[in-house]
Amino acid sequence: MDVEDFREHGKEMVEYICEYLSTLEERRVTPSVEPGYLSKLLPQQAPQEPEDWATIMADVDSKIMPGVTHWQHRRFHAYFPSGNSFPSILGDMLADAIGCIGFSWVRIFLRTVTG
Repeated sequence: MDVEDFREHGKEMVEYICEYLSTLEERRVTPSVEPGYLSKLLPQQAPQEPEDWATIMADVDSKIMPGVTHWQHRRFHAYFPSGNSFPSILGDMLADAIGCIGFSWVRIFLRTVTG
């Protein structure tokens, strides 16, 4: 994927996320699939050639999403939802692009050594 593909698919992903979050209330909170359902849907071997973006996203919708527990759904009460606000999603995108781990072992090491 080059920078122009990333730009195009990044916009598509933002649209996908917006659509997902705006239709969350219409989804079941927990999946209605049997344990192990996904292994039956996956090929025996990894593809030898890259798949196009549309195929990947179709797989997400048809294979992954049916097995997802929607933690951000208002009727999911097992855990506290987190990290799903639009600002936090944008922050995650930026942190991923920078490759930020959020700490520096050098500072910790120097602080320990120098007291």
